[in-house]
Amino acid sequence: MIEIKKIIKKIYKIFFKETPTEKLNREEQENYQKWITNNEPDEAELENQRKTKFKFMPKISIVVPLYNTPEKYFEELLLSLKEQTYTNWELCLADGSQKENEYIKKTISLYGDKIKYKCIGTNKGISGNTNEALKLATGDYIALMDQDDLLPKFALYEIVKTINENEDVDFVYSDEDKIYEKNDTKIRTSPHFKQDYAIDTLRSYNYICHFSVFSKELISKIGEFNSEFDGSQDYDFILRAIENANKIIHIPKILYNWRISESSVASGASAKPYAYEAAKRALLASLERKNIYGANIEDSKIIGLYNVTYPILKKEKISIIIPNNNNKRQLKKCINSIMKSTYNNFEIIIVDNSKDKEILKYYKRLKENEKIKIELTDDKTFNYFKLCNLGASKSNGEYLVFINSDIKIASKDWLQKILSNCQRNEVGCIGGKVLYKNNKIKYAGIALNLMGIFGNIHMLEKGNSPGYFGRIMIQQNVMAISSQLIGVSKKTFDTVKGFDSNLKEGYSDVDFCLKINDIGKVVVYNPNIVGYDNEKIQLKYDENNDCNEGFLKKWNKYFIKEDKYFNPNFRKDVSNMRINPNKI
Repeated sequence: MIEIKKIIKKIYKIFFKETPTEKLNREEQENYQKWITNNEPDEAELENQRKTKFKFMPKISIVVPLYNTPEKYFEELLLSLKEQTYTNWELCLADGSQKENEYIKKTISLYGDKIKYKCIGTNKGISGNTNEALKLATGDYIALMDQDDLLPKFALYEIVKTINENEDVDFVYSDEDKIYEKNDTKIRTSPHFKQDYAIDTLRSYNYICHFSVFSKELISKIGEFNSEFDGSQDYDFILRAIENANKIIHIPKILYNWRISESSVASGASAKPYAYEAAKRALLASLERKNIYGANIEDSKIIGLYNVTYPILKKEKISIIIPNNNNKRQLKKCINSIMKSTYNNFEIIIVDNSKDKEILKYYKRLKENEKIKIELTDDKTFNYFKLCNLGASKSNGEYLVFINSDIKIASKDWLQKILSNCQRNEVGCIGGKVLYKNNKIKYAGIALNLMGIFGNIHMLEKGNSPGYFGRIMIQQNVMAISSQLIGVSKKTFDTVKGFDSNLKEGYSDVDFCLKINDIGKVVVYNPNIVGYDNEKIQLKYDENNDCNEGFLKKWNKYFIKEDKYFNPNFRKDVSNMRINPNKI
């Protein structure tokens, strides 16, 4: 197989000069350069920023630990601060070198009291050095920065603007990109357009990272950096921050340029392998602070991404509800796959309005299994969500799983993953990754305002591909999931009054999930809960563009703004998180 792939790659090289992946990367890089031109402020806008006087003009303390800092990088760091359009800042430097760096001392003398420099005389590690720099800070807000990275000219302006626009905000973070030099030219690449705060995504990897800014009050609650987690000390710090923050705001703009160098994590996972072990320890410590004990944290297929398996608090009963429409062949496959589950405390409730003699005979045989119940209705038409609600009303389980009869379960521990997540207080419902028979994605979460009213994220991408910054491979929060494979507690299901069976097909899933968002619970996508759909590939998105006005009016508060889990800098006409090169 590997040799065949090499041959195909060579053929592409000969005829097209680049492989499909290389072509995609080139196009995305070109789109990013267009995005920079169209979305970042020009000189006139920068000048307006310089003239702006905010109601609150906080001092921003930029904390940077130093150690054997290359002069060139230090000069560029200072220049990026000198050019900031917001000027009420101070730079706090703690140098872990054995003696004072005369070059640094001479250089910072040109900046007056805006720069504070302390030579520690010994390298205390990145956490220890940062803590020494924190002691120098006198600002209202503290910003974290590495010694070799850069800030765009408008970074601090955007931070302060956000602070003024959001009362009680004590934690602000932004999008970021990477920067490298080629032929003395700085090239920006790999923009990371992030989600708003999402607890499950953060527990899968440190997606928040740079540029992080904290109020001094929040810093006092968090305490110092912990050297136990050196290499991933920022991950530990951010996890502690979100546990104590009043309000977390994400700015969907690139406000940090992370330099790619041989020693930087930005260059790849091999640069600092110890950092990823530290990250898992930091994550475990965070879970235990939340009284979540017994969780298991494993590396994903890509180092730096983590799979958190939560403990099952109580082995409660799960009711698996399968609406069926006279579909014996697929239903049989579905049930057989469920019976292979390694969690045994479940019942299956099949709900059908069919009067076909053949399927009724099959149901009679199924009822011989004490785990299976059959509920028949007199309805003339098949209404999937009405049958879901009926099945729920006949259930004995504390937890409900709804599954389409076309789905064949591929993960034997799927019920454990559903139950352990649904037992978490903050989780409303959880869904899995549904694939077509050719391993292309059908469902991996739903985003609002995508492909019309709403659309399926990662539609038709390869099921085993990582996706944008690993998003296909990680457990994360999304606004909605498909009812074709969904788990929810009976209590939550009853609280939101189940599915609205009067909506058009495709809407009830989203309506159900928005009701869950409304009660303050999150919706979770877990890529390790896998099912295969035997339907033919559909290139449409549930025909949701002709949405009825009642649905939009009901959920207007969600549709008039951007989906908080789907960055506004992505294109809305494709589902696979591609950069929108136009002005946002």
